[in-house]
Amino acid sequence: MGSTNTPLHKQNPLSLSGLAPRSDASQPSLRARPLAAAAMHQAACPALLASLLLAGCSDASHEAWSGYVEADYVRVAAPLSGRLTVLNADRGMLVKPGQPLFALDATPEQAAVAEAEAHVARSEASASDLGKGRRPDEMAVIARQLDGAHTALGLSEAELKRQQALARQGFISHSALDTIQAQVKRDTAQVGELEAQLRVARLAGREDLRRAAQADVAAAKAAQQQSAWQLSQKAVTAPVNARVEDTLYRVGEWVTAGSPVLSLLPPDAVKARFFVPETEVGKLHYGAPVTLACDGCGHAIPAKISFIATQAEFTPPIIYSKENRGKLVFMVEARPSTADAAGLRPGLPLDVSLAGGGK
Repeated sequence: MGSTNTPLHKQNPLSLSGLAPRSDASQPSLRARPLAAAAMHQAACPALLASLLLAGCSDASHEAWSGYVEADYVRVAAPLSGRLTVLNADRGMLVKPGQPLFALDATPEQAAVAEAEAHVARSEASASDLGKGRRPDEMAVIARQLDGAHTALGLSEAELKRQQALARQGFISHSALDTIQAQVKRDTAQVGELEAQLRVARLAGREDLRRAAQADVAAAKAAQQQSAWQLSQKAVTAPVNARVEDTLYRVGEWVTAGSPVLSLLPPDAVKARFFVPETEVGKLHYGAPVTLACDGCGHAIPAKISFIATQAEFTPPIIYSKENRGKLVFMVEARPSTADAAGLRPGLPLDVSLAGGGK
């Protein structure tokens, strides 16, 4: 009655259908709800972003470098070629220093040793002969000739005395006396010649010849040593304590000089090889402790960095990591103790991290 009637076209359609919102102050209006939700979303975004970044940094700090087990093999070869006649080692066998591994056919070397020994004997005999005089029988012959020369000289001297006496009495001519005097001189010269031959027969060879003979002896002995060494190289023994990793030839095959026949793995030759991004390699230094982890290792294996490459390279194909592919990395090597290295096999994938947790 006293109230003002609102036209129907100006009334809230919701109120006509009974759906008009309540005017309770505790219930926000429809217009206020989106504004409040937007405010809450803006307040929550920085906190969520910060938590994600912290989580990402935390995961990255514990990320390990990818690598694998590598080894420095000892490849055993002979310096000479020949047919493989004996193979005393099999894969997986443990060998000790001096243990026979294989042998090549040594027939030519054995013949060379025999020839060298004969040359030594001949040169030594020649040197010994030059250090002596002639044989006793040869000197005896000269001595007998000298005795005959003395006898002839005595006869000619006696004849000369008789002829001189006759010449003083005028019974012979001076020409006959000259003849007998010439005979005495000839016999005297013969005696002197034979005496000189006997002295020479008792002398050793000339000093220059003797030195040359000694040099021949030394050369023959050197050749003998070389032949003996070549013969010894046809039978090869283990140089270190190791495990036989591979045999590269079979008995009966021809082995060229210097070609490895066996591949050995010493216990201290195992190392970890891993690749560090260029942004992180500055944290590493020689001797820095790292830990190695692998499937089936059971526990972290301590190691120490033994090498850091001086030049960067792209991630090698052996490292199967989409994240690191195409990045510049530095190759790093670390060596575990001999006891820990016994459980690592070459080619085993590794995760490497700095000792003390994280990178």
